[in-house]
Amino acid sequence: MARKTANDDPLAPVTIAVGQEDLLLEREVQQVVAAARAADADTDVRDLSSDQLQPGTLAELTSPSLFSERKVVVVRNSQDLSADTIKDVKAYLGSPAEEITLVLLHAGGAKGKGLLDAARKAGAREVACPKMTKPADRLAFVRGEFRATGRSATPEACQALVDAIGSDLRELASACSQLAADVEGTIDDAVVARYYTGRAEASSFTVADRAVEGRAAEALEALRWAIATGVAPVMITSALAQGVRAIGKLASAPRGARPGDLARDLGMPPWKIDRVRQQMRGWSADGVATALRAVAAADAGVKGGGDDPEYALEKAVVAIARAARSRR
Repeated sequence: MARKTANDDPLAPVTIAVGQEDLLLEREVQQVVAAARAADADTDVRDLSSDQLQPGTLAELTSPSLFSERKVVVVRNSQDLSADTIKDVKAYLGSPAEEITLVLLHAGGAKGKGLLDAARKAGAREVACPKMTKPADRLAFVRGEFRATGRSATPEACQALVDAIGSDLRELASACSQLAADVEGTIDDAVVARYYTGRAEASSFTVADRAVEGRAAEALEALRWAIATGVAPVMITSALAQGVRAIGKLASAPRGARPGDLARDLGMPPWKIDRVRQQMRGWSADGVATALRAVAAADAGVKGGGDDPEYALEKAVVAIARAARSRR
């Protein structure tokens, strides 16, 4: 979910939305426009790319209107504005016009940082829209989507949906919306499987689960299906790494610790602790080390270090499945 500063008024004179998650950036624009049109149905919206905002354009757009209409001016990729245009924007920040909301979408980072600093100093409303690269972030996003619709979904259902859909936030949001509209009562993992069976079987986490369970044939089948349906190899290596690391973390945890304590200490939800406990049977410390080396080799292979990413993944899956039986 997008994170906001204390000033959460979408009609603040200036809003800066910072990050590279397209869905969150777009939602922020929609929220500001919706709030403006709720206040004035005739609000004029100007949506500009960075190259469309030339020196003098902002002054023209924010000049007093004959009819005093409300206006929203959206500037995309503001980090790419020219130096002269940035001067115009900085000058405007010191004395923003009434009935006008300026929305600056900025990728973050070093480029155009001076503009961000000026907006923050001027007290702009800031919304963080970071790219969600971690599975835990996407899981939190799914939970938030269901909460926003007033629906209840089990932790297993949320995880199954992330596993099935992958990293595309637009597709995750669409899936949450569809389930919320179609399903009555609590949404559980059986419902997710019913709607997304084909995709769930192709998910990177299914490949990882079968591999760490020592089920080489099923893991290879899931791998080939995943690749055939467009799952990115880097997503698969990431899932394999997470699966093996989870085994290692739980294996080194104090014996007899309660699931709740383990969940807090290891950064896993309690239900996942139970799943990993089932998966770790047959693993040894040497097996974990071997599997991690196999994942590292596969990661290098899919990122340009080898000629055949698919073969690199197959080797890793077989190595991990063998390592899962190192104690048997």
